[in-house]
Amino acid sequence: MNNMRIGGLASGIDTDSIVKDLMKVERMPLDKLTKEKQSLEWKRDAYREMNTLLFELRNLSIDMTLSKNYKSKSVTSSNEQNVSATATPASGDNSYTISKVDQLATAATKISNGSISNTNKIDPSLGLMHAENNFATPITWNYGVMESETIKVTEERNDIALTHTYGNFTNSQNMNVLVDGKNYTVNTTATSEADLAEGEVWLNTSTGVLTFKDPLSKNNNVEVDYYLDQKIADFTGNGTQKVFSLGKRGIEESTFNGGTTITVGTTPYTITTEPDVFESQAADANIVLLDETAGNLVFKDAIADGESFSVSFQQKYGTFGLETYDEEGNASKLNFAFDGSKSLNNVINDINNSDIGVNAFYDSFSDKLTLTRDQTGNLNDSGDEIITSGTFLNNVLGFAGVTEDGGQNASFTINGLSTERFSNTFEINDVTFTLKNTFDSTVAGSGHAPATIGVSTDSEKVFENIKGFIEKYNETIGKINEKLNEEYYRDYKPLTDEEREAMTEKQAELWDEKAQSGLLKRDPLLSGGLSQLRTDFYSPISNISTQFSQLAQIGITTSSNYREGGKLEINEADLKKAIQDDPEAVKELFTANGDTYQEKGILRRMQDSLKGTMDRIYERAGRTTYTNEQFTMGRNLKDMNDQIDRFQDRLVQIEDRYWRQFTEMEKAIQRMNSQSSQLMNYFGGGM
Repeated sequence: MNNMRIGGLASGIDTDSIVKDLMKVERMPLDKLTKEKQSLEWKRDAYREMNTLLFELRNLSIDMTLSKNYKSKSVTSSNEQNVSATATPASGDNSYTISKVDQLATAATKISNGSISNTNKIDPSLGLMHAENNFATPITWNYGVMESETIKVTEERNDIALTHTYGNFTNSQNMNVLVDGKNYTVNTTATSEADLAEGEVWLNTSTGVLTFKDPLSKNNNVEVDYYLDQKIADFTGNGTQKVFSLGKRGIEESTFNGGTTITVGTTPYTITTEPDVFESQAADANIVLLDETAGNLVFKDAIADGESFSVSFQQKYGTFGLETYDEEGNASKLNFAFDGSKSLNNVINDINNSDIGVNAFYDSFSDKLTLTRDQTGNLNDSGDEIITSGTFLNNVLGFAGVTEDGGQNASFTINGLSTERFSNTFEINDVTFTLKNTFDSTVAGSGHAPATIGVSTDSEKVFENIKGFIEKYNETIGKINEKLNEEYYRDYKPLTDEEREAMTEKQAELWDEKAQSGLLKRDPLLSGGLSQLRTDFYSPISNISTQFSQLAQIGITTSSNYREGGKLEINEADLKKAIQDDPEAVKELFTANGDTYQEKGILRRMQDSLKGTMDRIYERAGRTTYTNEQFTMGRNLKDMNDQIDRFQDRLVQIEDRYWRQFTEMEKAIQRMNSQSSQLMNYFGGGM
């Protein structure tokens, strides 16, 4: 509870000003401590700023240990319009001559053998069950339900069970069983894994168990697309629900529930597929709308809570298959399925988004489809690159008997050797060639010149890489040296809030600049780190097998200006000559590995030294993610915060004491004034 403060009512003294002045004196040790805390925070941030510079330099030094920085390759082609090339740093300096390109690699393409529509052109965005009458060849539908499961194997085993709970397996020849992308052929006649050929899986149609010849490994992903002869769905009303999802689309009306009614509880409902008929009926007509496309049952009124019903149905669906080959000649087949609600565009997207490696599109102008292999080359010596199956693809979409176009290898002659590749872009000895046109320079008068590909070390690029690193090193030590030599202004301490309020914004900004200046002046941690870096650069490397063991031998020396604090200078001519004469020796000078300091290359030494300096700074100044308890300056700041909190509590007590003393004085003066007034009245009254 606060005591009432009386401010000079009896004495006429400006008690408030006196207490404020007294508290200024009392607060002086707190202000000093607060300024010390601010200085410590600034110093911590300055350390972290320096550590950021060291971190960036270390990252660059790590990147500079990569071979690409010392073995950059320059590639030239004497016939760029016909052959171009690039090379990796691992490629040797060499020359290649391509004297002719007989043919370029092409991708296999199939075009449907005629218009796929009848007199009314199809709408590719319309569901196929509604667009089927516009196809020149009718769609042959399957009836059943399509199911998909993905099962993660939890332990090594040969078999997995599908979780189907209704219907019988059907259409097994169009099933997909993929284990981590590898496709298996389904066998339904086997009795054990011993009956299986390589690449087969046995489906027990009675139990729904898939059995593999070889055990599956833990964490294998098994993806299965399969078909059942029907689906049975059970529902229970909750008093509010009118729409019930069957979980499948493209429902075939004639297969729904074995008739034309649904019994909910004891009430029969008549099924209609016509929205207009459904809307025209009264609620008590007990009619239900079957939305075949969306796969919903829609009632006029909500089904009462607890009333249940069961339905069975089949989807209208189609299937087809695509088979392709890889560069090793291995076949890969994928089966596709679509329900009647899917459009032709949906089917095309399924093909394009699959892993079968075929791109499809429908051209409405010509009313044809194309299938194109996404890899070039003759990948199947015994036949087509794209093999189609299923009546939908072959008959409805017109690919039966289509002659495939393309699918040929690139054929060329390099350094006198006639050879082929699946692609027009290929690699030989870490050089990537790209064939652009056919030509034959061996035929007199052809007007074609051979394409000579020259691969050589790009000395200029290597020089720029080393120069860029040295410039970054100089920039880093320059900024650190600035901090080490920054002027320290002893009389400029951090401002208190009151001092800052008394200044203009510009004055306070200039004051802060000087107050923050020199906080790391002659700091031994940083200066020691720079000194170690200079040692790293100039200590000879022992046991090195190449001709260079010191930087000076490749034209990199210390600046003669001692004020620059060990910055490096490059004699460009000497460095370029060293790179040209022996790029491997230059690389080893920077990147050599070793068990001892003397055996390590300059960059390896730098990385160790930079890490050591950074770790010491982390111990002292921490990181932004550290708590104060994790680094020295943080613990000091925590102690200061505790002292400040205690001092602020003490100041509150001191101020209260001052006010109590002045309040007592005011009360005493008030009593004296009252007594004096009484005496005056007394003496005045007796005269």
